[in-house]
Amino acid sequence: MKFIDTKGRLFNTISILDLGAALVILLVIVGIFIFPGTSGSVAQVGGTKPIQMEVLVQGLRLENPDILRKEWEENKTTKLIIRNQPHGQVDVESVKFLPNTIAVPQPDGTVTAKPDPRPEAKFQTDWLITLAGEAKITDNGAVLGNNKVKIGTTVELEGFSYNFRGSIININLPE
Repeated sequence: MKFIDTKGRLFNTISILDLGAALVILLVIVGIFIFPGTSGSVAQVGGTKPIQMEVLVQGLRLENPDILRKEWEENKTTKLIIRNQPHGQVDVESVKFLPNTIAVPQPDGTVTAKPDPRPEAKFQTDWLITLAGEAKITDNGAVLGNNKVKIGTTVELEGFSYNFRGSIININLPE
């Protein structure tokens, strides 16, 4: 009896290719379960601390901004979505309405900010919203849920009557 026959089988029973595939699968299983490594969720590192995030919302189009402000004053919370991953509820600490202005050159060469006179500008609003919650602090920054939050991160705010995106412009870690 030959060790490998003409069809590439060991001892006329097992194909060398099947044996190689089974060996690869076995090594993968051993690698996953016996040597999992130190990687894991980033959110498992460090303790939680309070965090404040300032979110700038530009160009939000709505007819009556007071309805949105009233909803935030009543609930004082909003749902936060980071990179399409729901985080949960965060507190709305403050809401500032930023007026729509345009740069108007003056005859003496200076530039002043004046209210935007365009009719469609009354439906476009800018907001500065301060959100607060609990974040895990890692060497790479703050983590809400399983998502890192940094300046420039786009977040989505969702409530009963609204859903829009804004950008984090400041992160504070009060102590």
